[in-house]
Amino acid sequence: QVQLVESGGGMVPVGGSLKLSCAASGPTFSNANMAWFRQAPGKEREFVAGITWTGDSSYYAKSGQGRFTISRDNARNTVYLQMNSLKPEDTAVYYCAAEPTTGLRLWRSMEKYQYWGQGTQVTVSS
Repeated sequence: QVQLVESGGGMVPVGGSLKLSCAASGPTFSNANMAWFRQAPGKEREFVAGITWTGDSSYYAKSGQGRFTISRDNARNTVYLQMNSLKPEDTAVYYCAAEPTTGLRLWRSMEKYQYWGQGTQVTVSS
């Protein structure tokens, strides 16, 4: 079992930055690939970024490439999403997700992730 709690959301102006955190509890975090998804009003939930359980590899959706950075600290059972140069279209609820695995392939598909947090709201104001 893995429980995930996101934090760090808020309202920022266009061009601003936010760092989201996802704190995990449970024994399997260090053997779980982690990902961030987001869901804007009226839209489907979409993949933002993922990181392998080793922390060696990451993968980004095109929307966040060059602006977002995913990282993890297995000693703190926490995964992060640093978001820079934020745009109004980044406004969404951001969710953390976990796929318990020792595999090194990262998935964009929601059904690959077994555990989800409750989400944190990010609002970018123009």
